[in-house]
Amino acid sequence: MHKERAIAIGGSSGSIAALKQIIPLLPEDLPAAIFVVVHVGTYGSNLLGDILDSAGPLSVATAVDGEPTETGRVYVAPADRHLLVIDGIIRLGRGPRENMSRPSIDALFRSVAFSYGSGAIGLVLTGNLNDGAAGLASIKQRGGLTAVQNPADAEAPDMPLGALEASDIDYRAPLADLITAMAHEPTGSEPAIRRELELEVDIALGRPCLTETIAEIADVAPLSCPDCGGTLSQLKRPPLRFRCQVGHAYSANALAHQHEGSIDEAVRVALRIVEERAVLAERMAREAKTAARTHAHEDYLGKAAELRASAKVLRAAALRLMS
Repeated sequence: MHKERAIAIGGSSGSIAALKQIIPLLPEDLPAAIFVVVHVGTYGSNLLGDILDSAGPLSVATAVDGEPTETGRVYVAPADRHLLVIDGIIRLGRGPRENMSRPSIDALFRSVAFSYGSGAIGLVLTGNLNDGAAGLASIKQRGGLTAVQNPADAEAPDMPLGALEASDIDYRAPLADLITAMAHEPTGSEPAIRRELELEVDIALGRPCLTETIAEIADVAPLSCPDCGGTLSQLKRPPLRFRCQVGHAYSANALAHQHEGSIDEAVRVALRIVEERAVLAERMAREAKTAARTHAHEDYLGKAAELRASAKVLRAAALRLMS
């Protein structure tokens, strides 16, 4: 029996240009619905659907919560909502951000893996960091087909490269004829749905993320969440990912990127505080000298010199972080 196909596409930097090349070349009788997540930010204007709708034969629109899916249609995630597909119905989730993003590519891919099994197809386009890698791994685990844009052709190759590192990818090219060919491939056998896949789909929908839920799928790690400051737990199955008790999720790359920014900011704040203290010590030294308080004058000068030396070290550290 032929199983219905669903195609999930995700991208970030440079992916709109890639989609404008791909979508117009897809045939009107494509035997699959297409779901698209592009990182547009919290306050995106939801114009991508209109842009793509005028570019080719397929009907393209911003996804609406509760809408039944249809083959041959393209559904684009709106700003600040996770685009999920549950039993052929569009669901727009308000769950926590993943890799600093809502909508999240991983969240879409997991829902497609959950609902379509071996009928799922996932494609990662150009983008920074590695959102989509874990979701593609879920599609692969369920027996679906996976593809990435050739990193050599990608404006930002990080996401395709991250997906290639996370699991075995079936194809690496963003061509429309490849998508059409995959949509017509017969589906194969599919493993059972893992408990963690179901739980992470629920989290993206916005259902309560309880401590017991996280404990089922992850082990506590000595790391803090950049979003809320809570304790992170490491997901038990690869690729390396983390979730906090609120539900915020990070790949290892995204977490390192966020922590790097936090360190940079902390160094800059420390530098400002130390320099301000040095200025204050120098002013107090001048006041002590005017008042003929020799010992106080020398003490404040010594303190100012120590602070200036510390500021020099912090400034050098800040420059190293920038390089």
